Amino acid sequence: MMIEIGQAKPEHRAGWENLWRKNIVQFGAPDMSDDVIDGLWSRILDPDHPVQAWLAIDCHTETGDQTVVGFAHLIVHPHTFTLRNVAYLEDFWVEPNQRGRGIGGLMMTALQDHARKSNWVRLYWLTAKDNLGAQKLYDRIAKRDNSVLYKIDTI
Repeated sequence: MMIEIGQAKPEHRAGWENLWRKNIVQFGAPDMSDDVIDGLWSRILDPDHPVQAWLAIDCHTETGDQTVVGFAHLIVHPHTFTLRNVAYLEDFWVEPNQRGRGIGGLMMTALQDHARKSNWVRLYWLTAKDNLGAQKLYDRIAKRDNSVLYKIDTI
């Protein structure tokens, strides 16, 4: 396995979008418009926007092909207890047929390394109570918080 983890570049659009469309079906937004997907990609590529996309890319040494097999979307934002930023991991996805290869762990390690280099205070995320597969990874690498999420949908 030759997996490289790095920030999304323009040439990764098709691979990222393929996985993003699978993700939005899984999480209840299969009717997301192309305009929204295009807008998200524009945000990802804009270095001045707080949204970042990190990709896991399977590099096939024998053919030179590259396949996007995972992504992580981060939103970097200020924190009220410090002047340093924090990053919210909003989306984390590994291609279902690639799970169990350690790709999620590689991605999380790369994100932690980047957070340290960027001097962020924290990397944090939420997951569904029934997402037990992801929780196995998360419980190995992070401490579980006892917060309760509340939300008000305004549309």
